[in-house]
Amino acid sequence: MTQDRTTDEAISLLQDLGLQEYEARCFMALNKLPTGTAKEIHEISEVPRTRVYDAIRVLESQGLVEVQHSSPQVYRAVGTDEATRILRLRYNDRVDTLETHLQNTKTETVEDDNYVQEVWSLSGHDAIESRTLELIGEADSEVALLVVDEGILSESLFDALRTATDRDLSVVLGGQSESVTRSLERTLPGGHVFETGLDWLTGAESDDEVAISRILLVDRETLLIGSYYPGSEVDDPAEQAVFARGLQNGVVVLLRRLLTAGLPPVKDPGQ
Repeated sequence: MTQDRTTDEAISLLQDLGLQEYEARCFMALNKLPTGTAKEIHEISEVPRTRVYDAIRVLESQGLVEVQHSSPQVYRAVGTDEATRILRLRYNDRVDTLETHLQNTKTETVEDDNYVQEVWSLSGHDAIESRTLELIGEADSEVALLVVDEGILSESLFDALRTATDRDLSVVLGGQSESVTRSLERTLPGGHVFETGLDWLTGAESDDEVAISRILLVDRETLLIGSYYPGSEVDDPAEQAVFARGLQNGVVVLLRRLLTAGLPPVKDPGQ
């Protein structure tokens, strides 16, 4: 990656974190200099010189830039560790505020989970992993996870499963391949790990046949199924998922009973 591209991506990320474009450009210019005057910042950042002063005042107020009151004034960026700490706290504060606003505006509904028939869809690996982690965290008694695509294994997933084990939940983990099974056994010795014999999960190795990436069953009543096309491009948001809950939800009942061929035998709560 070229230096210019790295700088452009850093400026874009700083804007995502709440800085205005000129502020981000000035901050990146100062990261390339031990110290700099407004003229030097202007020359490197291509920010109009008259706007450099405004941007620097904002950066100083946020603790990202220090000022030496000489003539002319000299500026320097704080260290990388301090800058990332400040930006991380600012980002977290914004997320916390948003969470509060969302909770205060959420419409409360009462549903009888035993009779819910809806099936919802999710798209993209990040969204599906986030929902997977959320469901594991909400489990009351049992987490059953079948891993088909080794690419879904992440440290975040392992952490969630370790936490479930530490909570004394029943954690049942199935690997579709020997390598997945070994990885689960090595990372989660406290869980019950087995190699599933459900060959229909993988499908054919072609672009036009879908394969299952993961199946998560929580408390025998909440189900998430991920799927993907084995031949799809790496950059594609290939993974899709469906999500359903309810003891009497037809999709949950069907998959719960199909999976008894691979899960350790337990009483089906739907019977």
